[in-house]
Amino acid sequence: MSTPTLEQVQAALETVNDPEIKRPITELRMVESVDIAADGVVSVTVLLTVAGCPMKDTITRDVSAAVERVPGVARVELTLGVMSPEQRGELGETLRGGQAQREIPFAQPGSLTKVYAIASGKGGVGKSSVTVNLALALAKQGLKVGVVDADIYGHSVPAMLGVADSRPTQVDDLIMPVPTPSGVSVISIGMLKPRRDQVVAWRGPMLDRALVQMLADVYWGDLDVLLLDLPPGTGDVAISLGQHLPNAEVLVVTTPQEAAAEVAERAGTMASMMHQRVVGVVENMSFLPCPHCAEAGTEHRLEIFGSGGGERVAATLSQRFGYDVPVLGAIPIDISLREGGDAGKPIVESDPTAPAALELSAIAATLSGRGRGLAGMQLGLTPSSRF
Repeated sequence: MSTPTLEQVQAALETVNDPEIKRPITELRMVESVDIAADGVVSVTVLLTVAGCPMKDTITRDVSAAVERVPGVARVELTLGVMSPEQRGELGETLRGGQAQREIPFAQPGSLTKVYAIASGKGGVGKSSVTVNLALALAKQGLKVGVVDADIYGHSVPAMLGVADSRPTQVDDLIMPVPTPSGVSVISIGMLKPRRDQVVAWRGPMLDRALVQMLADVYWGDLDVLLLDLPPGTGDVAISLGQHLPNAEVLVVTTPQEAAAEVAERAGTMASMMHQRVVGVVENMSFLPCPHCAEAGTEHRLEIFGSGGGERVAATLSQRFGYDVPVLGAIPIDISLREGGDAGKPIVESDPTAPAALELSAIAATLSGRGRGLAGMQLGLTPSSRF
């Protein structure tokens, strides 16, 4: 049996696509080396884009199968390595077609836009409801507000703002955010899908690209405040946000029970690991005002989900970070809050005197009264040799 040639093995490797990027691993420069022994043993080293790549088993299977089909191959010995930062940078340029990545205006040193990322440890705590109501409350104060629905899989912000079926307008290579009757501008991955019911099934690189596109390829104009509704947890989008918008400040949303509070602490800790400041904690679904007591002119709180979760998260994060992380508000359970979200008319707009609306408006007032941090800003100082 003849020994396979290098050209034959290379041709076989050209048929193997990266399972996430969907392009040949040879084109992506993932094949570091190929060695062919006289006895037909072929040693191949393939570089993964990141350590712990979840698709490494698929790459192993596909590379081995492709090379084993080459005549004369007795055995395949595959070694998996990891790309260096420089190699990942070159891969990024390849994927962008050699074009420089657009700049994110909010990450520039001279940006005066306050950027708040709304985070939570787990789903179902009302993070998106908090986001849209804070956006409208800030807009009612006369501020120019934008919302990025960065919850790629659970994008519900457009529906809550009443623009679920709207699509952004594209002017040349710029995307216009979708305006809402309240004056808030919004962009969501749901608006960029061909169909509203289409499922988004993306992993790391695609998630990062989607976040960058919504920040850099969208013409936001001059915003006073940008809110980002993050996916729950500490995954790819939270990491990408820390890399692309290190000046963003984080608001942690939790509910009172221990299970929610514990994972909310992780979300706050993740933000700190990305060198972002946690500006406060919001306790949603804090209590249910007893309707019978209210009719009698007294106040009685039904703590359906327990109590103290927000305070525990704030205290833990304050101790962990070495600075004060306050509880910005405790939002009561309110049927109008749910109804407003379902109807696309958030409660601060549809029922502004409701207890939940008043609490959300108070939180927005606290945020708008904060000064923009100095992190990432140019101070206009020039070094001098004179003392």
